[in-house]
Amino acid sequence: MAQPPNLNTSPNVSDEIRKTTCYMCACRCGINVHLKDGEVAYIEGNKDHPVNKGVLCAKGSAGIMQVNAPSRLRAPLKRVGPRGSGEFEEISWDEALGIVTKRLGKIRKDNPDKLAFFTGRDQSQSFTSYWAQAFGTPNYAAHGGFCSVNMAAAGIYTMGGAFWEFGQPDWDHTKMFMLFGVAEDHDSNPIKIGLGKLKSRGAKVIGVNPIRSGYNAIADEWVGITPGTDGLFITALIHELLRAGKIDLHYLAQYTNAPVLLDSDPKSETYGLFLRDDNDKPLVIDRNTGDMVAFDTKGIRPDLNAEFRKAGISHTTVFHKIAQTYLGAEHAPAAIADRCGISVATIQRIAAELAHVAFDQAITLPIEWTDFRGEKHSEMIGRPVSFHAMRGISAHANGFQTCRALHILQILLGSVEVPGGFRFKPPYPKPPEAHPKPHVASCPDAPLDGPHLGFVHGPEDLALRPDGTPARIDKAFTWENPMSSHGLMHMVISNAHAGDPYKIDTLFMYMANMSWNSSMNTKGVMEMLTDTDENGDYVIPNIIYSDAYSSEMVAFADIVLPDATYLERHDCISLLDRPICEADGAADAIRWPVIEPDRDVRGFQSVLCDLGHRLGLPNFTNDDGSAKYKDYADYIVNHERRPGIGPLAGFRGDGNDVGRGDVNPDQLDRYIKNGGFFVEHIPDGATYYKPWNVEYQDWAVGMGIYDAPQPYLFQLYVEPMRRFQLAAEGHGERQPPEHLRELVKTSMEPFPIWSNSTNSGAEYPIHALTQRPMAMYHSWGTQNAWLRQIHGRNPLYLPTKIWKEHGFSDGDWARVTSPHGDITVPVAHHAALNENTVWTWNAIGKRKGAWALSNDAQETTKGFLLNHLIHELLPPKGDGLRWANSDPITGQAAWFDLKVKIEKTKPLVETAPNFAPAKSPVDRGPKDIAWEVGK
Repeated sequence: MAQPPNLNTSPNVSDEIRKTTCYMCACRCGINVHLKDGEVAYIEGNKDHPVNKGVLCAKGSAGIMQVNAPSRLRAPLKRVGPRGSGEFEEISWDEALGIVTKRLGKIRKDNPDKLAFFTGRDQSQSFTSYWAQAFGTPNYAAHGGFCSVNMAAAGIYTMGGAFWEFGQPDWDHTKMFMLFGVAEDHDSNPIKIGLGKLKSRGAKVIGVNPIRSGYNAIADEWVGITPGTDGLFITALIHELLRAGKIDLHYLAQYTNAPVLLDSDPKSETYGLFLRDDNDKPLVIDRNTGDMVAFDTKGIRPDLNAEFRKAGISHTTVFHKIAQTYLGAEHAPAAIADRCGISVATIQRIAAELAHVAFDQAITLPIEWTDFRGEKHSEMIGRPVSFHAMRGISAHANGFQTCRALHILQILLGSVEVPGGFRFKPPYPKPPEAHPKPHVASCPDAPLDGPHLGFVHGPEDLALRPDGTPARIDKAFTWENPMSSHGLMHMVISNAHAGDPYKIDTLFMYMANMSWNSSMNTKGVMEMLTDTDENGDYVIPNIIYSDAYSSEMVAFADIVLPDATYLERHDCISLLDRPICEADGAADAIRWPVIEPDRDVRGFQSVLCDLGHRLGLPNFTNDDGSAKYKDYADYIVNHERRPGIGPLAGFRGDGNDVGRGDVNPDQLDRYIKNGGFFVEHIPDGATYYKPWNVEYQDWAVGMGIYDAPQPYLFQLYVEPMRRFQLAAEGHGERQPPEHLRELVKTSMEPFPIWSNSTNSGAEYPIHALTQRPMAMYHSWGTQNAWLRQIHGRNPLYLPTKIWKEHGFSDGDWARVTSPHGDITVPVAHHAALNENTVWTWNAIGKRKGAWALSNDAQETTKGFLLNHLIHELLPPKGDGLRWANSDPITGQAAWFDLKVKIEKTKPLVETAPNFAPAKSPVDRGPKDIAWEVGK
């Protein structure tokens, strides 16, 4: 009998493993990068990592194709043809940085405002903002203004923290979980792990989303809501809970501003403001004594139903106004059901289920803790209802108020920072007052007077010049959008082109694909970037751009600074920025060059260090003129934002200090040895009730999150919004211009109100949305050879009602029209979809000439963007003004307010519009990509 062959069933896939952090989405999972003969052979999840615990998605595994992508830029580029043509010549780094230094140096000497420096999804905003502040321009922000500022600002103004990477459900204890507007691209591995836990325990999952895919497809109940009406649905739930008395009165009295006294006299100049003591602390009535005291007085029991009269002015509590507002008939399910596309019975049932789980299935954990008023508790009471929300409810003109409404629903149930509810991740929670205010005071040859972005608390904090005009090119922090905490990146090019509020000299961008999928009005933006004046000069005179790949935006740059890929550079996932913390611990991480570039490229952050020295910027240049940081790795280790606090919290001092500590020259090596991350767990008695828990507050001070304990109340009623209303009503020294008074009055309601955010008439009856798939994140995903096989083209998905009305069949195409333009695209049937909504995957379509794709690649012929139908400005109102297509409170881009009409049309060879290809600065990729690592 022949011997069986001796097969090696477990061959080594590598000869070395290097642990770092993934960059394929915002999860920032830990990865093991397997190397063979110095080349990347395989990427798997790091099972010891706090974020993903070994789980890795298709994107993460496909990172190997990112570092082998033919679209990688190979050297600095200088434009030699017309802007947009893609015609470049390769130049040296010395020449490129010389050109940039000369241009930026002149701007800084004459007027730093002439530089607009905006970055995309770079995950290093603490550093890039630090550089911009040192330069002295007020014109800096990252992508949050077109992505998530409604969610972030609403959460911080209300609770001191928000969804996304700043908090998470208590996956181990929650019994009922509702997702609002959640797609699968963001934080996907932790959510998948969490959903697995819920499913294994039999917890109920409800998905609220016009589209049923991904997480919503595995939900126990899908609520196919009409886009933009989530706020109506949520306030109807609040109405039902208040009507039934199913709210946590003790939680509201002790931990929120519900018992704070409010000026309730419409004739008063302080109408709607809190009654405060001489130390500016809001006042409450103590039920024990009947005395009026500061909210944080030791041992008090605040009275939710108190009334007080002072100097002829009546004061009632915030709680009184809550009941008065939301018990109104306009919030009843019967009044809103048709607009939401949800039946009255469904709304009432979900409200009853929330109440039943929160109160009848309450849990307790035998954990002792002490609150900020000195009261000792023997246990922690949990309301096992939790929520998670994302861009689906945020990217509307009513998104801020919708997010606020969801937070109020959470708080009324007592389900925030309790067992089974929503939990903050360090460095949150923080009260809004703990954040900086925006700064815009610039002058030649000097740094800006403070951080660019922050949180305003009244008209006095707006970013206005002495004449009342906007100080920033994007008009952030103005009467048009007072609480624009992340800036308005989507308005930068439009405003710069229009010279409104002023002209700029140089647009400097990093990883911001603003000529394609990251911009509304894509065709118009391309025209703005190439437009010339009467002298033949470009209206936007100079464009500097940095990217790792030959994206669509590269073609419009005058100078291109090629970035390294994420496995070839240092990055810092910092507590100062967007860390990887979990609810039970503070965590941060690094990326480091696990391989060396084979091209003449440099990590952009290191380039900024070099530019900072060349320009002589403070904080980048020593007193003797030498460079303070030789590169970004040097900055990460040696920079201190304040004494003892640096970008990384772990292994400080002699390697044993945590949070606070001296600079440790071996810090990066310690991170690498630890798998690329660091975790410091919160003490057991501090894991819940963080805003009010003395032990947590002390721990946070030790970690450097706070400099002193700062417990605070959740803000059901946001007083700063009322301050803006008072100004619009004619009070105070700083008031809005006449044409904006009514907008400020109606939009800045201190309690969430719902407004119809769409501006299209009956001619455009269909909602149109985009959503990112789990296998893609942003535009760099669809140039990935592995991921292209999953999503290489995108149809427009139609619900059954529209499919049948127009007689569509498989293989058909449609012409889709908005007030701004039209597209012609392939369609497909999707039965699990709101009946008045169409949608497609985002960022699949590509422009010919970009990403090293062939001109007949399916992404360029069968892929498309809805961006062509969306304008950064609203349709003209006849008043001669430019009204941004944004939330009037924060300025977030209202991507999801798009309304269209649809008609069947004959199939085309290519989707329309389709643009002439730009010349590629890199070679086209091969038809087939195959290689064997190590040979």
